[in-house]
Amino acid sequence: MINKKDFFNPPNIVSIVRVFMAPVLLLLAYHHSVTAYFIVLVFTLFTDVLDGFLARHLNMITELGSHLDSWGDFIIYTTLAISAWWMWPDMIQEEMLYVVLIILSFVVPVIVGLIKFRTLTSYHTWSVKLAVFLTLISYIAVFTGWLRWPIYMAAAVSVIAAIEEVAITLIMKHEHADVRSFIHALHYK
Repeated sequence: MINKKDFFNPPNIVSIVRVFMAPVLLLLAYHHSVTAYFIVLVFTLFTDVLDGFLARHLNMITELGSHLDSWGDFIIYTTLAISAWWMWPDMIQEEMLYVVLIILSFVVPVIVGLIKFRTLTSYHTWSVKLAVFLTLISYIAVFTGWLRWPIYMAAAVSVIAAIEEVAITLIMKHEHADVRSFIHALHYK
């Protein structure tokens, strides 16, 4: 049983705020409020960095917090894909291969984890952190019309990160939060 003190600690509250930003982003995307959308997006991305920072510096790293962070990430990244489709359908169609690769790279490891462990995995690997960073940079670069090439790099790194996460899931006997790399997974195994 989770007590309220553990659930309502500062890092978890920040993760919950991120989840509540999803409907705001969807509403702004639906109404094509691009400037407001990007402002809320930057705030939402800030909360993603802030929850981990608070958890480490306040010594409040918990399995619940890791799972809240992962659920928040999954909800926001799904929201970003839907929002992009609503606001920039032509651009999505032009870059469909890379968009699909990125989406599959985030979805397939989740599905494999759900099948094996019957829960959302929360590895927070370094490769996924890099893939997310590059994907978010490419999201902003592509949809502001600035650059296209970052999405190609983001797709490649996302596929590599997905392969690593699936490999971690396949070798682990039990779900374990915060597995930073395949090498770390070998130690947990």
